[in-house]
Amino acid sequence: MDGEILVFIQGIFVNESLTPIFAFITHLGNKGMIWIALSVGLLLFKKTRPIGIMVALALIFSYLINNLMLKNLIMRTRPYEVIPAVKLLIEAQHDYSFPSGHASSSFAAAIAAMRGIRIYGYYEKYKICYYALLTLAIIIAFTRLYLGVHYPTDVMFGILSGVVIGLFVWKLPLNRFYN
Repeated sequence: MDGEILVFIQGIFVNESLTPIFAFITHLGNKGMIWIALSVGLLLFKKTRPIGIMVALALIFSYLINNLMLKNLIMRTRPYEVIPAVKLLIEAQHDYSFPSGHASSSFAAAIAAMRGIRIYGYYEKYKICYYALLTLAIIIAFTRLYLGVHYPTDVMFGILSGVVIGLFVWKLPLNRFYN
C-alpha cells in the first residue's frame, strides 16, 4: 500500500517544470546543510546562541538515531529499486530508505528553532521566520516523495522523529552551558 500511495502522489504532482525546483529544494536538505547553516547563523549572536545550540543538538540526535542507527537496523530498500512505476527523478541514493533523514533533520531543526523562538519571546518579532522554518521542513519532506526516493511511511516517521527530537533537546538540562 505504501508503494501505491507513492505512485499516486507522483501521478498527481510530478510535472516537468516542477522537478528541477523540487530537486534544488531537496538538495538544500542534503547532509542537513541548510539546517547546519541556520544553526551556525544562530550561534553567531549571543541572544540567539541558545537556539543555535539546540538546533545543532537536534541535528546531531537526528543523524545518530535515524541515519546511523535506524537506517542500518531496518535496511529498507528504496522504492524506485522495487516498484517499477516509481519514477526516480534525482540521482540514486546510496543509503537505505527508512526513515527519511531529510524529513527527520528538517523537522528536528525547524521544531528546535521554533521552540526556541517561543521560549525566548521572539515569536512576534520573527513570526515570518517561524512559519518559514516549518514551511521549508514540510516542502523538503514532500520533495522526497515527489522525487521517488522515499515511501510515505519513511517520510512520516522521519517527520515524527524530527518533531520528537526537536522538542526533546529543549528538555535537556543544559542551561549552564548556554546562558
